[in-house]
Amino acid sequence: MNLINGWGVAASLILVAVTIAVSVWRKLGLERSVAIATVRAVVQLLAVGVVLVPVLTDDAPMFWAWIWVGLMIAIAVVVVRRRTGKLQHLRPGIVVALVAIAAPLAVSLAVVFGFGVLELAPFAIVPVSGILLGNTLPATVAGAVRLQDQITSERGQIEAMLALGFPPSEAIREQTRTSIRAALLPQIERTNVVGLIALPGAMTGMILAGVDPLEAVLTQIVVMFLILGGVALTVTTVTLALASKAFSEDMRLLK
Repeated sequence: MNLINGWGVAASLILVAVTIAVSVWRKLGLERSVAIATVRAVVQLLAVGVVLVPVLTDDAPMFWAWIWVGLMIAIAVVVVRRRTGKLQHLRPGIVVALVAIAAPLAVSLAVVFGFGVLELAPFAIVPVSGILLGNTLPATVAGAVRLQDQITSERGQIEAMLALGFPPSEAIREQTRTSIRAALLPQIERTNVVGLIALPGAMTGMILAGVDPLEAVLTQIVVMFLILGGVALTVTTVTLALASKAFSEDMRLLK
């Protein structure tokens, strides 16, 4: 298979330019964010591509793969804490973020490799972990930010319920439910259309590598179900933890 040339990469930037143009046209204020995200993606992916070469070779030591996974988890914890800190007192603690991210990932990896869905090897451990974490982070951040927005906009309703004698968990139940639901819906929709509209990367990559299509499909089914479950567990854990931190010890809604 021939490597993609520089012109192909440059041509792919056309839609990025279109996105920036739309932002300018509609005054969305996203030009800088799109440009930064594009540059960061290029730099990060090139760096990862170089670093992953010794990790993903057939004879690479297994511990290098686990070190890489550990680094991904650590970065994920930092990202979740930083991007959900719109209200400082609602930033998830390190332990909560670590458990919420690492526990579902550990269960997913145990299923994938424990039941022989994929071979336990560095070239499988790192990509699968990346797929699982990559789907979990956006949903978790979305759920946390949605909860913080709702606490800000519906503060009066929550305080009214507290004044009526409802415990904090009941006073904020609707905001928590709405936030978790909003965070999970995109992943549910992706699961709905998989195979009909979207062809997942893992399945596509396996088919391009020459794996039997049916085997690739079955592998993708397992991965999709694990992603959905992992996202649900992480989003729910972080959102509930943040909801509990919204109140003081004397059951007042913190500002």
